[in-house]
Amino acid sequence: MSHQHHHHHAPQNHNNAFKLGIILNTAFVFIEVIYGFKADSMALLADAGHNLVDVLSLALAWITSLLATKKPQGNFTYGYRKSTILSSLINGLFLIFSAAFIAYEAIDKLINGASVEGKIVIIVALIGVVINTLTALLFMKGQHDDLNIKGAFLHMAADAGVSLGVAVGGAIILYTGLNWIDPILSLLIVAFIVFSTWSLLKESVFLTLDAAPEKFDVKRIENALLEHQDVSKIHDLHVWALSTSQNALSVHVVSPLDQTEKLLEELNRMINQRFHISHNTIQIEKTGTHLHCHCEHDLSTHHDHAH
Repeated sequence: MSHQHHHHHAPQNHNNAFKLGIILNTAFVFIEVIYGFKADSMALLADAGHNLVDVLSLALAWITSLLATKKPQGNFTYGYRKSTILSSLINGLFLIFSAAFIAYEAIDKLINGASVEGKIVIIVALIGVVINTLTALLFMKGQHDDLNIKGAFLHMAADAGVSLGVAVGGAIILYTGLNWIDPILSLLIVAFIVFSTWSLLKESVFLTLDAAPEKFDVKRIENALLEHQDVSKIHDLHVWALSTSQNALSVHVVSPLDQTEKLLEELNRMINQRFHISHNTIQIEKTGTHLHCHCEHDLSTHHDHAH
């Protein structure tokens, strides 16, 4: 058995991003509530509620990224890293719910008509564009490697889009008096949110079910292991996510060798270099001994490749 660990704790770099994002968005909620009452705008008050959800989802993403760095203890033998996957799942669901809420409001406005308080709405919405864009930019860098950060990024980007829509709508209504512009823009924004959230939600669900992360082609990993001249076959290959930024692999390798240290080292190095998986557990079995796991539902899951 061999284990190799190279820990890279990505989350720390985002501490300041989370702090700043939460402060900015909390301030914006207050601005919206104050002016929502002043302008007697239901839209602004509803948006304040929506932005409060943002603050919560940012807080959740932050807490889980901190939890991910805690050492394993007691029954949590992997630590709390997987909480980041949970967080990106919840963030995706938040986004879908807020899209549904915006769509409901918009359809209501289309049917019943609504007057939009032009100027105040435009000003507050523009403040929203600035704050949400700034917050999204804070997470721009980390979103490619970490689904949890991507959730925060998408959430803020979607909000910047919503605010921009409100501002543009307000301006058009101010000049044309066409009140139906506002709900139509809202519905376009909803379509955009659902479209951009879908992949986040799908991947979060897959990772929750311990599927190998999308960027891995499991067949390629299998073939790479079998390419080694001292590997006669492999079985029980598992690849899964430990967190939204770290992955693990375990595999049983059948080999005719008596001395397996060198083989272990070579396989570990190959997996690390080619697939960037550093949390590997490789069990080497002698050709002829059958240590087949009883955990298998079906023997056809064996991958037999003789050279």
